[in-house]
Amino acid sequence: MSKVKVPRKSTWVDMTAMTDVAFLLLTFFMLATTARPEEPVTVDTPSSIAEFKLPDTKVIIVTVDKTGRVFFDLKGKDFRRALIEKMAAKRQVALSPEEMDRFSLLSAFGAPMNEMKSFLELNPDQRKQYNVQTKGIPSDSTNNELADWLVESRKVTGNTAIIAIKGDVDANYPVFKQIIKTLQDQKANRFNLITGLERK
Repeated sequence: MSKVKVPRKSTWVDMTAMTDVAFLLLTFFMLATTARPEEPVTVDTPSSIAEFKLPDTKVIIVTVDKTGRVFFDLKGKDFRRALIEKMAAKRQVALSPEEMDRFSLLSAFGAPMNEMKSFLELNPDQRKQYNVQTKGIPSDSTNNELADWLVESRKVTGNTAIIAIKGDVDANYPVFKQIIKTLQDQKANRFNLITGLERK
């Protein structure tokens, strides 16, 4: 006796609910994430297998690009505002409250204090161009302005800030050596090196 084949009917699945969930998740992730602040200079970091996430505030980042220019950043808007007030007083640079507020919203910078007023007056496109041309924050032994930035940053954070150095793979060693010497002169012997995660 032959078997009777039951004709198969295609099943129809309503994808409306799945689409709604997908767009709901997409919207949530878009609203929940924060945009990464634009870096003043592109740095190709060396790779390592160590993993440590830096916090969002109270982090001092010293960046060295491949030409040896030094850039500085302190995470935390209130800390940055207090920092620029102290640095302006120390270096005798007259900055208005609006310029100090503008500084507190910026990310890393490479402008020496004697050029800070004109740097803060630039619009974002002009700042990008400035960052391409700047010589960076002076960090050599004759004019070590980086030391002042580090001292004042540590003061405004109550000596609790995490210090990190982010350097390019092709950066010169003497620049790193000078930065480390500057940190050690201030008895800041604990600092992190920012690297890219090595792919396994």
